[in-house]
Amino acid sequence: MRVLIVEDDAGLAARIAESLRAAGMVAETCGDGHEAAFLGSTEDYDAAVLDLGLPGQDGVSVLRHWRGQGRRMPVLILTARGRWSDKLEGFDAGADDYLTKPFLHEEVALRLRVLARRAGGHAEPLLRVGPLAYDSNADRFTLDDAPLALTAQEQRILAYLMRRKGCVVSRGEIAEHVYARDLDPDSNTLDVLIGRIRRKLGHPLLHTERGRGFRLAEPEGAAGPASPAEDGAA
Repeated sequence: MRVLIVEDDAGLAARIAESLRAAGMVAETCGDGHEAAFLGSTEDYDAAVLDLGLPGQDGVSVLRHWRGQGRRMPVLILTARGRWSDKLEGFDAGADDYLTKPFLHEEVALRLRVLARRAGGHAEPLLRVGPLAYDSNADRFTLDDAPLALTAQEQRILAYLMRRKGCVVSRGEIAEHVYARDLDPDSNTLDVLIGRIRRKLGHPLLHTERGRGFRLAEPEGAAGPASPAEDGAA
């Protein structure tokens, strides 16, 4: 889950980013309203954390710009402004949730997971694909009801595929949502990670769609005809 944190207090932004990374998210920071408007309109984020009091361009204007550009990622407003009129202005601009300072950093991660889950059309925190289950609140996987051990990169990739279960996800989408914008994994690296995830699953759940990408779905016997290249590159 890739998150943009827009906060002009560099120390606070760094602490929020550290907390989100510890929760398994990819967190990027920005402290200027103009830069935030540009990044949110051109980069593919799963969610954004937005302060209202920003230099260059205020947070409400940034949010209106994003929505005007057709960007629909969930936005959590963080601000010291607790008046109802400020909250109403934020929601009218397109905010999805509102958290007043001071706050617990763990709550930011929890609220973002809930917003991302709802944006993906999932009402419940527990997602399932065959014997694989993902608790999106705890960011934890189980396989056949036993904990599934994954590296941080494997966890992020599989969590994104789980939120898009049944859909073909391209390499570009994985790169955009699982890695920060200054990191661009090569094809071989992604193939290695997908192969490791597939071996750890041990079930035919992660399918390669040749030339298109990858799809996480029920075992082929239950979901349809087998893919021609389960272990090859997409």
